[in-house]
Amino acid sequence: MPLYRHTCLNKDLGHGSAFVMQSGKERSMPEGPSIIILKEEIHHFKGKKILAALGNSKIDKKKLVNQKVVDIKTWGKHLLICLPKLTLRIHLLLFGKYSIDEERNGNPRLALTFRNGTLNFYSCAIKEIEEDLDEVYDWSADLMNKAWDPAAARKKLTAKPETFICDALLDQEIFSGAGNIFKNEVLFRTRIHPKSLVGKIPARKRAEIVKQMHLYAFQFLEWKKAFVLKKHWEAHTKKICPRCDIPLVKEYLGKTQRRSFYCRNCQVWYK
Repeated sequence: MPLYRHTCLNKDLGHGSAFVMQSGKERSMPEGPSIIILKEEIHHFKGKKILAALGNSKIDKKKLVNQKVVDIKTWGKHLLICLPKLTLRIHLLLFGKYSIDEERNGNPRLALTFRNGTLNFYSCAIKEIEEDLDEVYDWSADLMNKAWDPAAARKKLTAKPETFICDALLDQEIFSGAGNIFKNEVLFRTRIHPKSLVGKIPARKRAEIVKQMHLYAFQFLEWKKAFVLKKHWEAHTKKICPRCDIPLVKEYLGKTQRRSFYCRNCQVWYK
């Protein structure tokens, strides 16, 4: 299997550090739990017929009209709007935005009108999937899916011995839905330096990483819904190590060149 309510909402999706306002509170994006929240926010469109489809996306929007939304799913950072004969895959990338029952500045990639509201997507990638989703997605790689398989994740991780762990934790084929916040927080929790080579990390520590990635996904979701996610960050964007009381290091590491925040003293460099 290859891997791969009438309320005005207006959301931005950035590098995991962008924030937008909802009901006077800030909410961060963009990791897998955020897409779960998006799914929940648009659940009222499930079972409803698309009355109009516009936007600058190159997909054939005319054939979406009069199609009923039969289901809404997620796989990691992908929102999947399921219609009778195809699925719309919405990937918000790094700068994606969406709005519900509200227009925003800029031309939408896709604007869907229903009898009970509107759904607009901006600065994102939209793809039509005609295959059975079970043939396209490995649900066992999705940290928040019921099919999540930690043994499979450990096996995939072990198969990348020369990979920096900071890159491996962002690999969507292993940890679908994980992003930079996950990486920094889990490596701090497990006391592992981000430039550690996967193959040099002891097996028990790799197992601990997999366990913590899954745990953090649901903590992230809980804290984000309560608007307290940032309050629980121990390393991400922080300047002082809460364990050692010394400055944390900020570097852009690995092939992904994403921001890493780590402690030279308590995070072991396996090399």
